[in-house]
Amino acid sequence: MINALSTAVSGLRTATQRLDTSAHNVANALTPGFHRHEVQATARAEGGVESQVARSATPGVSLEQEAVDQLAAALSFKANLKVIETVDRTLGRWLDEKV
Repeated sequence: MINALSTAVSGLRTATQRLDTSAHNVANALTPGFHRHEVQATARAEGGVESQVARSATPGVSLEQEAVDQLAAALSFKANLKVIETVDRTLGRWLDEKV
C-alpha cells in the first residue's frame, strides 16, 4: 500500500513540474531566442517516476503543445488522486476489520 502511495506522490510531483514548466514556457513565448523547457520523466526501479527539466535544443514555443502538456498534467493529477483515494479507502477498510 505504501509503495502505491509513494508512486502516486511521485506522479503528483511530476505533474506539478510539468504544469510549472508549461506556465514558464507560455510566459516566455514572446521572448526572443527563448528555448522551451521540457520535463523528462523516467521510471524508478522501486516504482514511481523521477523527473527533471531540460532546455530544448531549438528556440521557440508552440502554444498548442503547451496546451496539450497542461491537459496531460491535469489528467495525471486526476489519475494519481484516484490511486491515493483507493489506498485510503483500502487502508480504512483494513483498519475497520482489524479493530
